Amino acid sequence: MKARFVVRGHVQGVFFRATASEVGQKLGLRLRVWNREDGAVECAAEGPAAALDQLEQWLHRGPPHARVDSVDRTDEP
Repeated sequence: MKARFVVRGHVQGVFFRATASEVGQKLGLRLRVWNREDGAVECAAEGPAAALDQLEQWLHRGPPHARVDSVDRTDEP
């Protein structure tokens, strides 16, 4: 299963990408994370549905210095 996430809030400059990559690796996901020009962070992930759900739960919290306002998820075929 594949999903794309867009995380908005104070998510750049707080090690969000690096920490999300570590979380994805621990969950056994193939994950690519990048900063967007609008200040959001975007993730493209592939793996088991349960692992994607766990990643989404983590994205709502983020690393300690982040402030997550919203997470938009789009499942892909």
